[in-house]
Amino acid sequence: MKQIRPGLLVAVLLLLSLASFAQQQAMYTQYMFNGLAINPAYAGSQESLTLTALGREQWAGFEGAPSSQTFSAHAPLRNRKIAVGLLLTHDEIGITNQYGAYAIYAYRIQMAKGTLSAGLQAGFNNYRAAFSQVNVRQNDGSFAADDLQGFLPNFGTGLYYSTQRFYVGFSLPQLLTNPYPGFDGSRAQQYRHWFLSSGYVIDLNTDLKLKPNVLVKAVEGAPIELDLNANLLIRELIWLGVSYRSFDAISGLFELQVTPGFRIGYAYDYTLTDLQQFNTGSHELLLNYRFLRKDKKMLTPRYF
Repeated sequence: MKQIRPGLLVAVLLLLSLASFAQQQAMYTQYMFNGLAINPAYAGSQESLTLTALGREQWAGFEGAPSSQTFSAHAPLRNRKIAVGLLLTHDEIGITNQYGAYAIYAYRIQMAKGTLSAGLQAGFNNYRAAFSQVNVRQNDGSFAADDLQGFLPNFGTGLYYSTQRFYVGFSLPQLLTNPYPGFDGSRAQQYRHWFLSSGYVIDLNTDLKLKPNVLVKAVEGAPIELDLNANLLIRELIWLGVSYRSFDAISGLFELQVTPGFRIGYAYDYTLTDLQQFNTGSHELLLNYRFLRKDKKMLTPRYF
């Protein structure tokens, strides 16, 4: 029997399972502080130029496990009705790598108590599967050793409504169902992902605020996934939170408002599935910088 290095074999099987069950877009525990990664209509919601970088290492200690990074930049234009943004992504699972780049446009309508935004994004993913890295000890003609690579253009849309205390958003970040290179005519394709998110800030006293959040994710071929989260804000400086992700993990979150414009965050996920025995959890680091405007009407910090 032909031998393949166990870790890479698991990675290949993981890739095929992702293609089969369609859970393809990266998950983020700190989604409530990284809104542009799941909804283009979030652009401009911070009312100033905002930069966010996030890195996630899933299932630490498990060879071939997902590794994801995002960088986003967005800001409203001078008339405040239009916002623009940029989203860069990188996802690695075993022998596969995807780099994404998306330009974002949002049109914002001022309502009686809040702002309603409609967003569009357009760009592409560069997909590569390095099958040549799989260590097959004997020649096996049934195993494809050639690397696969291709560009997958796509576009997405979303809606986002927010007030000083409440937000709700709905989005489809990728509308096209492109087949992956080398898998034409099979189920190995990009699938549409639907995201519904919401949150609310509750004053407990002068020093404490509670912000519950919820994220619902749906995709063809996979169970609906629910993220439930509650964050406690202490003296407008420290966020402490806990999350539950259905079928997957429980998480702890910590966010620190280092300066009025700079925030750092960390999240740890404890795996609840059978993969628990093969990893030591997942780690996520977030850096956020907001260029503050000299405008008394601008809230500091922003809750969403």
